[in-house]
Amino acid sequence: MKSSKDKTIFVCENCGNEYSTWAGRCSACGEWNTLKEFKTAATGSSSAEKIIASKLASFSITAKTRIKTGFFEVDRVFGGGIVDGSVILLGGEPGIGKSTLLLQIVDNLPKTLYISGEESGQQLKLRADRLGLLGKNIDVTSAVDIASLEAAILENKPKIIVVDSIQTVIDSRVAGTAGSQIQIKESGLVLQQLAKKHDVAIIIVGHVTKEGTVAGPRMLEHLVDVVVYLEGERSHDARILRTVKNRFGNTDEIAVLKMGEKGLEEIKNPGAFFLSESDNLPGSATTVLLEGSRPLLVEIQALTTPTTFGYPRRTASGLDLNRLNIIIGILTKRAGINLGNQDVYISVAGGLSAREPAADLAVALAIVSSYKNKLLPKKSVFFSEIGLTGELKKVMAADKRKKEAEALGYKVYSNYKNISEALAKNLF
Repeated sequence: MKSSKDKTIFVCENCGNEYSTWAGRCSACGEWNTLKEFKTAATGSSSAEKIIASKLASFSITAKTRIKTGFFEVDRVFGGGIVDGSVILLGGEPGIGKSTLLLQIVDNLPKTLYISGEESGQQLKLRADRLGLLGKNIDVTSAVDIASLEAAILENKPKIIVVDSIQTVIDSRVAGTAGSQIQIKESGLVLQQLAKKHDVAIIIVGHVTKEGTVAGPRMLEHLVDVVVYLEGERSHDARILRTVKNRFGNTDEIAVLKMGEKGLEEIKNPGAFFLSESDNLPGSATTVLLEGSRPLLVEIQALTTPTTFGYPRRTASGLDLNRLNIIIGILTKRAGINLGNQDVYISVAGGLSAREPAADLAVALAIVSSYKNKLLPKKSVFFSEIGLTGELKKVMAADKRKKEAEALGYKVYSNYKNISEALAKNLF
């Protein structure tokens, strides 16, 4: 028999929005058949806490201390270190290195409570031994019920709490299994309140969906103070720690890391890390991408081959396929390069993704270089956006890109009016 104190709600699996009655379509995100029923226990008392308001001018400002992680690059991403009482959400694909990075970080930090819902203490110890970590200041627990977390905080008095991962913890006071929308939402709210109440920094690990966002309701990202993603391909050793949200620093900083035998290592000179070590060959062009506030030199590789089918193939790795098709169309219409019978393959070397249009000129030159089987000038860098009429547009932070390229011994070629002029002076 259902208790009179039970309350039934319907939660959207896609966005986490709540409804009192079921509907076929979520009015918040527009998805169909995503509302799932949950039963929650209503509170026994109807009395509300008295609200006490204070004048804003009456609050005293205390300098928030920042805890250094031992990684200079990671500290830059966090805005100078981890702020006391902050909540950090670390997202990334399974196996990308989130737990490895966290274990390396907390080994350098004051007393840490590590809530491990995915690994046992023995498994964490094996990982720590492989990484050469001591773990003297790390207390490990596999208890995943955060309803008792406050008691553990009072007993252990940790400076840092790691929750690995949010998909494995539960709040026994809320209905639902671990990893469900309602559990992730309520557990995140409890963790945020505990961080502010006890002035303890909490790092939450979250896996990502196929769309690249943290699994669970988007409300989780609104609750936390800092959202960072660890990106990269497991077939490459490069990793990028990217800030998406930061209430205590800039959101345009990245950390470039390398996965090695002893875990993740800092790259001291990230500007040249993604350059290929191979000799300059036809189909290769170098550009400067702006990742956050940091310019990185990246090699764009292209391959054109006569198509064996009636419809030519277009394949892109690290570049948006729609953008590639636009560039091919511009080359055909504005520069007279007929690629209608050519398969075109594009790859961004090093596993990096070229998300900005500054790579357009390098992509176009790499394609024509492969098509003509001609080399581009050695130690050359190209960055410009190509308009649909074939004109070359300026990109932001051009001076910063040029300065980085020249510091690494490259010459910048960017003073062209249109794509035809760029091709004529470099490949014809």
